[in-house]
Amino acid sequence: MIKRMLALGALMCSFLTPVLAKELPDFTELVEKHGAAVVNISTIQTVQGGPAFGFPIPPGLSENDPFYEFFRRFAPPGGYGEYKTQSLGSGFILTSDGYVLTNAHVVNDAEEVIVKLVDKREFKAKIIGVDRRTDVALLKIDATGLPKVTVGDPSQLKVGEWVVAIGSPFGLENTVTAGIVSAKGRALPQENYVPFIQTDVAINPGNSGGPLFNMKGEVVGINSQIYSRSGGYMGLSFAIPIDVALEVQNQLRTSGKVTRGWLGIQIQEITKELAESFGMKNTNGALVAGVEKGSPAEKGGLEAGDVITKFDGKPIMASSDLPRVVGGTKPGKEVTVEVLRKGVTRNLSIKVGEMPDDKDEVGKPSRGPAKSEPNRLGLQLRELTPQQKKKLGGKSGVLVVDVQGNAAQAGIRRGDVILAVNNTEVTGIEQFNKLVDAVGAGKTVALLVQRGENTLYVPVKVNGGNR
Repeated sequence: MIKRMLALGALMCSFLTPVLAKELPDFTELVEKHGAAVVNISTIQTVQGGPAFGFPIPPGLSENDPFYEFFRRFAPPGGYGEYKTQSLGSGFILTSDGYVLTNAHVVNDAEEVIVKLVDKREFKAKIIGVDRRTDVALLKIDATGLPKVTVGDPSQLKVGEWVVAIGSPFGLENTVTAGIVSAKGRALPQENYVPFIQTDVAINPGNSGGPLFNMKGEVVGINSQIYSRSGGYMGLSFAIPIDVALEVQNQLRTSGKVTRGWLGIQIQEITKELAESFGMKNTNGALVAGVEKGSPAEKGGLEAGDVITKFDGKPIMASSDLPRVVGGTKPGKEVTVEVLRKGVTRNLSIKVGEMPDDKDEVGKPSRGPAKSEPNRLGLQLRELTPQQKKKLGGKSGVLVVDVQGNAAQAGIRRGDVILAVNNTEVTGIEQFNKLVDAVGAGKTVALLVQRGENTLYVPVKVNGGNR
């Protein structure tokens, strides 16, 4: 009996082995053929506010943390000034004459960018352009005859298909990881211009900007984000589809910036309850929650409460569809917008405007007026531009361009606009610092902060000493 069972087991193994061997992919040829086009990217930038020499105290480190005393004691006297920081990322060679694609956040504000090839050659790269909205950056190195990637079609990807990432997680160059496509067309919070490819490929800090390959060895995406509560891989990774990235790089290469269409509206998703209240049969469309004064939308007759169901002939199935469709429309084009208003379908003719630059947006660091030195709260500030004040409805305030220390611990973020200190309206940086300096060491000030469309009070403890 035992002999029969062993024989049966051996027979089953003989049938299963070829099946398993056939199902499990071999990535060696793909890596050997295309790995040379993947590069390591290192950047250097100057950070304000750390010790001039020695160990900088990490931003947000609590005074109760045992390491806080270590950094405080071993940072030599001499005050706080500038210090250099280095970061690592990945990228890939798009053309044999040296154009390289990576993430915008890898090279943002970098003073120097070094591209290192697989053969250990290093090149100082020029930043051709950066697009923060899609997180795509284009670099150029002075070299020819370089290995380059083959570009694929993300629309042909199927959920469950094998994909491979090559990059430099934690600085470990040319690391290969594999997984499957988990979902397509993912819309992430605050990321309205990219229909992300979700995968379970192991992506960690340093992988950003590296290529995502299909099994044909074609690049189908740029690894951009991870979902993590620990800072490490948790099985949720997101890549920018390569067709979106190529569209961006074309504009960056020709003009150094990306131009997008703009309506000037705030939108939100339509829930089942909202659909019922509007007398809709489904939840398709984008609900207009607000219309900016003087915007193309207002001039074209769009109103809050309208549900946009079609834009320039393209159906809008979800609110996340609209920013991509509008952004891809050439500014100045007259388009027909189909809306549902109080149960009646209407067609509006709207001339699409040009989306303001990042520097004109409230909540984005401006390259206008000079930023201040760090104050007692650990904030570096910048005066608001007239355009930013206009977007705030004429309110006064100061823009946070860098944050550390107590302010960082309290939750103040880069891009916040501080409107008031202890209910006193803020009119400028000098007046803000006087208000803070009038508060005793160890006391707490309440900062009224505008963050996006919301306002909130944030209590911040004031340091001792002068700025």
